[in-house]
Amino acid sequence: MEPVLLAALSVLFFFSFWNGFTDAANAIATVVATRVLTPIKAVALSAAGNFVGMFFFPTAVAVTMGEGIIRSSLVTAEILIAALIGGLAWDVLTWWFGLPTSESHVLVGSMIGVGVAAAGTDAINVSTILSKVVIPMVTSPTIAFIFAFFFTAAVMRLSLKSSPMKVNRYFSHIQLASSFFFSVTHGTNDAQKVMGLITAMFITYGYLSTFHVPLWVAFACHATISLGTLFGGWRIVHTMAHKITRLRPYQGACAETAAAVVLATTAVAGAPVSTTHAISGSIMGVGATRRFTAVRWGVAKSIVVAWILTIPLSAFFSYITCRVFMLAEIIVY
Repeated sequence: MEPVLLAALSVLFFFSFWNGFTDAANAIATVVATRVLTPIKAVALSAAGNFVGMFFFPTAVAVTMGEGIIRSSLVTAEILIAALIGGLAWDVLTWWFGLPTSESHVLVGSMIGVGVAAAGTDAINVSTILSKVVIPMVTSPTIAFIFAFFFTAAVMRLSLKSSPMKVNRYFSHIQLASSFFFSVTHGTNDAQKVMGLITAMFITYGYLSTFHVPLWVAFACHATISLGTLFGGWRIVHTMAHKITRLRPYQGACAETAAAVVLATTAVAGAPVSTTHAISGSIMGVGATRRFTAVRWGVAKSIVVAWILTIPLSAFFSYITCRVFMLAEIIVY
């Protein structure tokens, strides 16, 4: 295998690890906030769920990332390295300030940036981006909010005659399952984004003739995202779990279930949505069942601002990186 391919694989696997380090922690935010699990145990549960996700879902998200964002013939090792350098620049900034971002949108924005830099706007698959990225980006947190709101309201009504202690004890057990379910859906959704780019690159270089994800690629992507989860992301856990709204076990279970259903649905549909979007929307939906002032909308607003900026700024950084590579004749078109 050519050295440039090995370099691209290294960067892609690092991005998958970084995804776990910063983004997969969202999967444990609620179970930590409710005190059902300690952070260490919650991280271990989430890491296991991230890895198990490779066995349960089709590779529709991988197909979207590999063939649906930019013209597939452009997906070379050099292009991917430029895209990820630019995307990681934005990613590190948001992580440093403890602000949730979306690895999904970082990847999409980065691929758009290098596509435009290398071949102009004709390289961009606008229809796929609109149907698989933009529309789900808007609707997924909204649907998670609505689902979590009504799910929590139903649980509250059904639990009126039960003591709070009994309800919390019962839902402490349920939340273990809901947290694991959410981690599984997160693992399959986010690992597939890198899987898709690797597969597209192998097609470009003739290692594959059709788009199918090799088993070792799926294994490596899920393993690296799981390892990333084991190593951290505590700033974002704190933001997600404590600064948006405070939760009880039944609320945590409802939030995780709502977000997991959204992620599972979009994984089957091939939409690379944001785990952060889904869990943030569901946590706010849960908080709104008490009263709308229970949700700390100031923090929610800052998260939304970061989401809005992610695609254009990661595209900008990747565009600049790609142009520098082209000037240095690392990328030649």
